[in-house]
Amino acid sequence: MARKVTDGPLRNKERTKKNLIAAVGYILKRKGFSGLNLSKVAERAKVDRRLIYDYFGGLEGVVKEYLNANDYWKINSEDIDHIVETSRADAGKGMAYSVLEHQFDSLMGNEEMRRIISWGLSEKLPLLKALDLKRENTGDQIMSSVIDKYFVDRDKNFRAIYALLMGGIYYLTLHAKIQENPFCGIDLNQEQGQAEIKKALKQLIDWTYS
Repeated sequence: MARKVTDGPLRNKERTKKNLIAAVGYILKRKGFSGLNLSKVAERAKVDRRLIYDYFGGLEGVVKEYLNANDYWKINSEDIDHIVETSRADAGKGMAYSVLEHQFDSLMGNEEMRRIISWGLSEKLPLLKALDLKRENTGDQIMSSVIDKYFVDRDKNFRAIYALLMGGIYYLTLHAKIQENPFCGIDLNQEQGQAEIKKALKQLIDWTYS
């Protein structure tokens, strides 16, 4: 039996890329964007800084990979057609709640995702703006193809309601993890509190579609 190859140029390259992306996360969590530079990332990953150019085209490239890998919004452009088709039966109602629930769970459970949202709100950086626009454009394509049609001539503005729900999730999850205090008497750091928020989200989506 041939021995399994555990090393080589391709494996080394992928390992190095992962180490560089991890190094970006390590520095961002401790120093923020202001603490990032080529030398520090290379030093943390224990590689020559030239590899950052070889593999990512520079510091911006590796930071972009880090942001994309850790963002809660995982819908790729090639997935949109499938999502649209599977959502037509209920005019996107199930998907609308599923996205909110996933956003809530992801931000509650992942510190890196919360940091990405916090940075996007507090620092005006091209990479963070591009990531935000990626989410916005993907969501717009799905809503335009499925949800908007359902709400034509109805007295509810789905997009405005959804914006309030998503914005509320941003604030509530950040507040829960940073201040660690209840909000309106609901403790989101407890399972019961999280369940109450999800129940309310479901009720609001049901009301919006009623």
